Amino acid sequence: MDELTAAGITQPALRESYKECKRLNSLHGKTYYLATLLLPKAKRPHVHALYGFARYADEIVDDLGSTLSAKEKRDSLERWSEQLLQDIAHGRSNDHIGRALVDTVRRFDIPIAYFEAFLHSMSMDLSVAEYETYEDLMEYVYGSAAVIGLQMVHVLGTVEGKKSEALIPAEKLGIAFQLANFIRDVGEDLERGRVYLPMSELRAHGVTRAMLENRTLTPQIIEALKFQIARVRALQTEANAGINLLSPDARPCIRAASELYCGIVDEVEKIDYNIFDKRAKTSTLRRASVAFPAWIQALAAR
Repeated sequence: MDELTAAGITQPALRESYKECKRLNSLHGKTYYLATLLLPKAKRPHVHALYGFARYADEIVDDLGSTLSAKEKRDSLERWSEQLLQDIAHGRSNDHIGRALVDTVRRFDIPIAYFEAFLHSMSMDLSVAEYETYEDLMEYVYGSAAVIGLQMVHVLGTVEGKKSEALIPAEKLGIAFQLANFIRDVGEDLERGRVYLPMSELRAHGVTRAMLENRTLTPQIIEALKFQIARVRALQTEANAGINLLSPDARPCIRAASELYCGIVDEVEKIDYNIFDKRAKTSTLRRASVAFPAWIQALAAR
């Protein structure tokens, strides 16, 4: 039985929407997609729907090949966001991504506030070039990453009576994933005119924005990256205890995602922090070493 049928998704247009979300996940979120395969078939399409929504919004904002001006991108995002939030509120959508998202939101009673926060963060990318403090950054990260963890709790399910308790660890894991990406992508983000590492923390290690834009690795930049990496690992440790609050059939997926996503910082260390000239990538061998035992655990949980 295919995933969509297992999830009870039979209407042709709705199936096509879920397929498009899955395509976006497999194309742009390879590690995330790999982890999703560890879930029962009936849950996978809904995770794809959440990813497809997030990816599509991100493409409106960050398509480097686009000829649109910042204002045109902002207007496009606002129109799409407004329509999609209306669709969620009304419980139906004609948007090629929105159909799957609205169906998932309805099935799992996911709060619309999560999507409002996400779209707010996407709009910040069109106007905010840097964040002075970690607290300032958290306004952005809550919407761009923490709410993804919160959405996932609704889809994955939890041990009976533990849903509210599972939300804080899910937030922390989402934040850890995002911060790991920020560390890896300093160079790419500079191309978009942004710095996501808090400026006050960079200055505390003797790093200025000009030093980052010079793209030369210095002892000061390395120390600043080490500080950020330690934060990712601390958040991961705090979050991992919450995985046991999830439904047993979801735990192997999230454990694998935690190891692979937060493991990005291990790869940064392996390239000696040279984030300007190299891209830290999780090797195929490491992915396999994480995925195989997780797959065995996933089978046992079912």
